Amino acid sequence: QAKNSNFKHRPVGLGVMGFQDALYKLGISYESDAAVDFADKSMEYISYYAIKASCLLAKDRGSYASYKGSLWSKGILPIDSIELLRKERGANYLLQDQDKTLDWDALRALIKKHGMRNSNVLAIAPTATIANICGVTQSIEPTYKNLFVKSNLSGEFTIVNPSLVKDLQAEQLWDDPMVHALKLSNGSIQNIDRIPETLRAKYKTAFEVDISYIVRAAAKRAKWLDQSQSLNLYMPVASGKKLDALYKQAWLSGLKT
Repeated sequence: QAKNSNFKHRPVGLGVMGFQDALYKLGISYESDAAVDFADKSMEYISYYAIKASCLLAKDRGSYASYKGSLWSKGILPIDSIELLRKERGANYLLQDQDKTLDWDALRALIKKHGMRNSNVLAIAPTATIANICGVTQSIEPTYKNLFVKSNLSGEFTIVNPSLVKDLQAEQLWDDPMVHALKLSNGSIQNIDRIPETLRAKYKTAFEVDISYIVRAAAKRAKWLDQSQSLNLYMPVASGKKLDALYKQAWLSGLKT
């Protein structure tokens, strides 16, 4: 058993799904500074309490076998690794902040006292299947389409974004012509003039959201992760120049991979 790496290190990867649904509930567009800020603060809370839970497990059951000598044992948490990267690259090559709102020094002291049960705690994994089962948007992704056809053994079903339907009903805009317009536009609402601009901004789909906001939100999230995140970047018309600029932005923003 001791030779088994999972037993030795006990890694887990707590993730997220339904991020876009949370933005809908808050009335926030994915393409906004508010969404970037929400990505930062929500992931900080998840990170803080996940790390604390692993520490409290270590208090009851002991640390993982290879804890001694780890970054955890040296008081280095995910948020601290940014400074290590900045020293390695140089300050001009890392545009990532270390802003925080919770008492991380208290958590660091708790880890020093009790250790950690798990060598790794957090990762943003793709959740396409389980998100579909749970009826939420996958992972931290923007909505792919507001209307699509779902196929299974029972047949084909037309699925419409339920949050969009609710908002259109509130505006008294959900009717047969609207359904027809959605089908003609392949699920996009950007060219449907009847829909208010505020809703068009809120319900931009993956290929309509400015990619820079997806990268910015991911960089904020990365501050709190001890592993990494599965991240898709959607570019409707790709080119070498655009891809070059995008990857440079991601790298400068501090994305781990």
